[in-house]
Amino acid sequence: MTKIIRVGLIGVGKMGQNHLRILSLLKGVEIYFIYDANSEVAQKFADAYGLKAATDPYKMLDSVDAVVIASPTSTHAEIVKKVGCKVKNIFIEKPLAATLSEAQDLAEFATAQGLNIQVGFIERFNPAVQATKRVLRRSKKVISIDFTRTNKLSSRITDVDVVTDLMIHDIDLAMFMNGPVKTIEAHGMAQGQMIDFASALLTHFNGSFSRIQASRVTEKKMRMIQATCLEMFVDCDLLRKEINISRQSEIRQVEGEPYTIASLEESIEVRPQEALLSELQAFVASCRGECSDDLPGIQAGLDAMVVCDQVQRAVLL
Repeated sequence: MTKIIRVGLIGVGKMGQNHLRILSLLKGVEIYFIYDANSEVAQKFADAYGLKAATDPYKMLDSVDAVVIASPTSTHAEIVKKVGCKVKNIFIEKPLAATLSEAQDLAEFATAQGLNIQVGFIERFNPAVQATKRVLRRSKKVISIDFTRTNKLSSRITDVDVVTDLMIHDIDLAMFMNGPVKTIEAHGMAQGQMIDFASALLTHFNGSFSRIQASRVTEKKMRMIQATCLEMFVDCDLLRKEINISRQSEIRQVEGEPYTIASLEESIEVRPQEALLSELQAFVASCRGECSDDLPGIQAGLDAMVVCDQVQRAVLL
């Protein structure tokens, strides 16, 4: 019989509500409690789902196998340390922490405690991203990948800038696809210390480049990945879940006469799948001891924060 995984949910804002919806659908998962700093919000959703609204979540940790943290970024470090003293399996919405120093501290804490931490880099579980990565793995050489992510400023995001709010997704994807980063260049636009537009060029140790642009002053919402490879160009729209490949023209000889094969266009079918569902299924599987190399753990969360910090420093110079 499959072990029931008891989960506590801390934070029932917009993203926490999404986690609550998915967790309530998962087989082999019992939501033991939910908590939010706003007790009225917590009680509202507890009543809607028939759950316990905790007044002090830390008193309930002895009864759970895992905790999902979807609270504001500024609270992550404190909550992880309190939870991690009693619970091994922790899911943390991105970013790992509010600052690089906090992220480094959490990484040391997680290692010392032997924690199983998954960071909420949901785009890794986007079926269009997974299909694009499979295409790029078959390429002769990936020269450069462009990532574009734009969104109008959300009133619910007040504690992080565009780098740790939006760009961090593509920073993680850049390293997920191209490996560790060797050098970073960046520029952007900030109002005071709050960056609203940023563009970064990452040079990877494998020789490839990642060009990442993130904006929350752009009215049009875009989520794009465009890869220039030696023999093809891959265009992926993450919102529409569409992937188109343009292959290079080539000249061949037939009986001594040259002829040209025109550029070939092809589309990749992307099967519909909710990324958050896949993400939380992977987390629950890891709670049962099932490991996957593609899961974004504490090191992936820290690596992304290191790059974010360098981008922010470059923009704010």
